[in-house]
Amino acid sequence: MTGTIFVIISIIILFIFVYRINRGESVYKYVLTKTSDIYEKYAPYSFKIVREKVKELGQEFTPRQYFIQIAIFSVGAAVISYLYFYSLIWCIVYIIAAISIIPYLSYLRCKRLYSEFIFEQVQVYTTNTIMEFATTQSFVKSLEGVYESGVLEDPVKSDVKTMIDMAYRNGTITESIDFMNEKYDYYIVRNMHQLFYQITNEGARDASGSLENMSQDIDMLVEGVYRDRIDRAIFHKKFLQFGFVLYLMIMLVQFLLGTETYLEMLQDWYVQLLLHAIVIINTYFLLSGEKFYNENVGAE
Repeated sequence: MTGTIFVIISIIILFIFVYRINRGESVYKYVLTKTSDIYEKYAPYSFKIVREKVKELGQEFTPRQYFIQIAIFSVGAAVISYLYFYSLIWCIVYIIAAISIIPYLSYLRCKRLYSEFIFEQVQVYTTNTIMEFATTQSFVKSLEGVYESGVLEDPVKSDVKTMIDMAYRNGTITESIDFMNEKYDYYIVRNMHQLFYQITNEGARDASGSLENMSQDIDMLVEGVYRDRIDRAIFHKKFLQFGFVLYLMIMLVQFLLGTETYLEMLQDWYVQLLLHAIVIINTYFLLSGEKFYNENVGAE
């Protein structure tokens, strides 16, 4: 009991200290500012680029949404940990652990949104290049038409410009194709480039049939990808519901044993160790599912 009181007093003192040193600024804004500073200092450069693009697309969480997320995670961690251990100290430990997971979840979400954006841009790039080729009968001219049409956004737009520059500098499309294939390792990109490479270097006379078939393949692939996204979103929702229900199985255990018997069992260290293991394993299970849902998207 003494330890619990000590923790409560420490939290109150910390809050008063933060509040006093920031009289002209709310504690919420102060915490947000410090969090942003830490992010700018330690976040990987690649993730900063991804996050900036997500912001540009208008899909980044607002500070208010992040604050709500923190509140939900804190309350959820407090309820679950108290149901398991009936200890305020462990409540605080798990609240801190739950909040510390939020940046990782934000990282996964941004990667998924960026991946989906890139796939959409790749679809636009391949479809429009094929359409342009039907008019120009030149791969480089097709690239120029797509680039100047304004249908692409960075980074794909800048990479198409790099392809055009490479083609004019080298007098061949080989390096341009290798560059784009390495940058965007998608089935539809490689197949389209291979077809244009054959047309350009091997002098195929009538490629209209092949291009039409490729356009149909792209449409079928894109339809399959979007259908898969819908299915995955539905499964993801059910997966999270199942994971949270597993946390609450401890309520069934307490109902079967009785609360008094359960509290007596908590006095044994190995019981507490087992309960911690259950919480950690279930959390790992949920995070692994989140990682899979957010990382394996949009491609093929």
